[in-house]
Amino acid sequence: DKMMILKEKEQFIKKSGMLELVNFSENVDDIGGLENLKEWLERKAKIFAGLDKAIKFGVDVPKGAMIIGMPGCGKSLTAKATASLFQIPLLRLDVGRLLGKYVGESEANMRKALKLSEAISPCVLWIDEIEKAFAGVGSAGGSNEVTTRLFGQFLTWMQEKDNEVFIVATANDITRLPPEFLRKGRFDELFFVDFPNADERELILQIHLRKRNQERSIDLTKIVEKTEGYNGADLEAIVKAAVENCFIEGKVNVTEKDLLEA
Repeated sequence: DKMMILKEKEQFIKKSGMLELVNFSENVDDIGGLENLKEWLERKAKIFAGLDKAIKFGVDVPKGAMIIGMPGCGKSLTAKATASLFQIPLLRLDVGRLLGKYVGESEANMRKALKLSEAISPCVLWIDEIEKAFAGVGSAGGSNEVTTRLFGQFLTWMQEKDNEVFIVATANDITRLPPEFLRKGRFDELFFVDFPNADERELILQIHLRKRNQERSIDLTKIVEKTEGYNGADLEAIVKAAVENCFIEGKVNVTEKDLLEA
């Protein structure tokens, strides 16, 4: 029974303290826009669904994706949607948590964390804000040397991995990443997530209205025009505020005017 196995794995992860099992309810339909990324993930999900056949056929096991872009534009949401699409658990790796006080401790922790993710695979391994984890790689100094070693260890693991761990790494600032990280052969693909355009803003607003049981036939033209440069998180905040205001003022449902006010 899949659920039983998952529960066992969850206990296993909790005990280790190295990785965090992320519970989520988001799926691909919760992402407004990012069509290229969604299409790409759907292809990879098909491979994961029939992995044994795919490998026999000669298909490479998908390694993962790196998603770069502004905060609030759906990077974390994509990590969750990937796990939901692949129907596998989502583990978050916090590299900061691996850094130990003693010589060699950090590397041992990294080894344990990677081994653990393999033991639990198939899974999605999400490394959030990866540039923070590996900032300072290659420069001199005590803590940086540890980071550089951890980075090397992680790269080697990625390069050689033939396991069913699909990595989703998210980053806000690509300039802080060591260039070796972005070479082809590490990740299957790099995606840049930008502020949503007009069509995407409309989709995002609709998704959040629908989530909150609000009528979908609101004309969103004006609000879409007014929100140029807003990210997905900002748009969600607008809908949230508008719905709350309408409830407090005793209105029946949200109108475009309420959204504009918010």
